[in-house]
Amino acid sequence: MQCVSSGVGTYTLAVPKLWSETIETHHREVNDAILETTAALVVEHGLRGVTMSQIAEQTGIGRATLYKYFPDVEAILVAWHERHVATHLEHLVELRDEASTPGDRLRAVLGGYASVLFELARQHHGSDLIALLHQGQHHIDAERLLSQLIAELLVNATKSGDIRDDIGIVELVTYCTHSLSGASTLGSPDAVGRLVDLTVAGMRPVSV
Repeated sequence: MQCVSSGVGTYTLAVPKLWSETIETHHREVNDAILETTAALVVEHGLRGVTMSQIAEQTGIGRATLYKYFPDVEAILVAWHERHVATHLEHLVELRDEASTPGDRLRAVLGGYASVLFELARQHHGSDLIALLHQGQHHIDAERLLSQLIAELLVNATKSGDIRDDIGIVELVTYCTHSLSGASTLGSPDAVGRLVDLTVAGMRPVSV
């Protein structure tokens, strides 16, 4: 809504919904282009080899416009990382919902998480970029959400008898995340699958 004054009073103009939606779509497309362009430039030149001027030029926008979206390169990369983390978490939730039993849901999510680690390790991000993305509140929040998802699955799998109940859930979550971190060093998806199977097997109920 926009208020307009005239000689006979003030009246209100309604901004057309289609126009508003078009502007929002444009902003979203520009934002996405900035994120992907910056990520590609960092992979090619390294974190310290990328400037806001390069990003603006490669994205096809002016520097002034770029600064309206982000204050610096690091802010862009953090936003890019947050979006990818959200996408990965959504994928894990989808895997959970597609499985039918508590044990299958746990195996599916752990497998999905290990696959993400395996693929990320193949993208050859520089050490500076990795250090940037693995610090700050956004990384803490991502780890918390992942731990909550795995904990929920472990609780249900424990109740169904698929997972041992003589070890606390917090310890089991730690075991899962630390064990599956090794997926980033493996050489093939098959090896990742075997690591997931081994991780799950280590939590099976102990036969007396």
